Amino acid sequence: MKGSDLLVKCLENEGVEYIFGIPGEETLDLTDSLSRSKIKFIVTRHEQSAAFMADVYGRLTHKPGVCLATLGPGATNLITGVADAHLDRAPLVAITGQAGLEKTHKEAHQYLNIVEAFREFTKWNSSVTRADFIPEIVSKAFDIARDRPGATHIELPEDIAAEQTNKVPLVKKPYSHICMPDEDELKRSVMLIEAATMPVILAGNGVIREDASEELRNFVRNTGIPVVTTFMGKGAFPADNEHYLGSMGIRDRDHIMCGFERADLVICIGFDQIEYSPRFWNPDGSKKIIQIHSVHHDIDEKFIPDLSLLGNIRTSLKHLIRFCKKREIPEYFSKVRKNMEKELLEYKDNIAFPMKPQKIIYDIRQTLDREDILISDVGAHKLWIGRLYPAYEPNTVQISNGLASMGFALPGAIAAKVLKPERKVVAVAGDGGFLMNVQELETAVRLRCDIVVVIFDDAKFGLIEWHEKKKFNSSFGIDFFNPDFVKLAESFGARGIRIEKAEDFKPQLEYALKAGGVWLMDVKVDYSENMKLTEKLRNNFCVI
Repeated sequence: MKGSDLLVKCLENEGVEYIFGIPGEETLDLTDSLSRSKIKFIVTRHEQSAAFMADVYGRLTHKPGVCLATLGPGATNLITGVADAHLDRAPLVAITGQAGLEKTHKEAHQYLNIVEAFREFTKWNSSVTRADFIPEIVSKAFDIARDRPGATHIELPEDIAAEQTNKVPLVKKPYSHICMPDEDELKRSVMLIEAATMPVILAGNGVIREDASEELRNFVRNTGIPVVTTFMGKGAFPADNEHYLGSMGIRDRDHIMCGFERADLVICIGFDQIEYSPRFWNPDGSKKIIQIHSVHHDIDEKFIPDLSLLGNIRTSLKHLIRFCKKREIPEYFSKVRKNMEKELLEYKDNIAFPMKPQKIIYDIRQTLDREDILISDVGAHKLWIGRLYPAYEPNTVQISNGLASMGFALPGAIAAKVLKPERKVVAVAGDGGFLMNVQELETAVRLRCDIVVVIFDDAKFGLIEWHEKKKFNSSFGIDFFNPDFVKLAESFGARGIRIEKAEDFKPQLEYALKAGGVWLMDVKVDYSENMKLTEKLRNNFCVI
């Protein structure tokens, strides 16, 4: 068989269900091989979107999502989405075509050293220089992407894709992923926990990536220690549990709202420093820290754990529970939770128009069930979602956080609906981020997706305005014009709604979700609330 046939058989051997991407001249043999495969090839309208879709596939399934592009500009267009998966620890395998090996030592049409370019934001990557090497390369790429969640990359030159080989896929044997910390370390951790009067758990992305939400919930049930999540950890612990104190990720003293200023021990479970820098929640480096993760922490002067329980998070929590005693929640933390609940409900009856971001988020939450999925793009709305949107189950809120890439929401919503057709899926995007991958409306319509895209419309880059006003008390270079979003939706075969008053938003959203199909909802938003929040945080409005 030819190399491309072997590659596809190896992908099937890894359990690949979908490949998201765009074909090219240098991937002709590969797409020919895919045409005879049970793997479904989903054609996107931009390679960046293909990578975002593979990214979300990896988040929702814990298996590597796969994206495909040709050489040169096709490959470079993948970079943003691949880097997003890399920083948000989502398993992903990118496959790119390349010119024949005879061109790699000289300047040639569309030739770039893509392997070197991708090396910076993948866990591992390689070019296939002989078809016989394909089984080992594919197996290694998937094992690394899965075991150290993140992105890997395989480059397949066109002559290698056509090369004949007698190799077959490797026989994959199951092996244990369970690794537990030392018993003495567990007991020392318990001593730190028992000595603390105000311990708090900081649950991060790793809890969800390692499917450890149930173990976290059992740990809290058995210890009584309250929980704060990062934005990426939303849903790892249910927001309606009495031990939940909120999510933090805004720099402006957001940690105070969650009670972190009083905490004398922070138990970081699956926490990754890229989610929320320790310098914001441990500014003087004085807090005692226990780190529970499968990987060693990065070096940071504000994050020097007193103890690190390295190993499978699920296993570590199961064993730690054996030694811990249950305690009552300190009254202070109970008040923190009441404060948080009060803020969540503050705007629920607000009918001002343009709509307050808090009201839009409240209405979306009221419309979706516990396991329905919200996909957030990047912009001011992401910070409001991170702070205020209550998540109850893991993987029900998807956010681009490490790279914080605009254009994530629409492709992510498509992937989520393809994978979870039984769930309602809502994408939330700013008018700036939405237009960065608007072409995927065609993909959504072609795939008959039932999704609703809610556009926070303020005709400017609202998050940048927020930061400019905080720093300079003025703004510059953030204004633009928007198209008629209703007509734009209709031109793609989707349906559009322009919200004219706040009372219409929730019933119209409910109608769109019930009717099915692809919908755009254009909602004018009042982002004067951004600076009001900044002032509240500066004035310690949540200190009790």
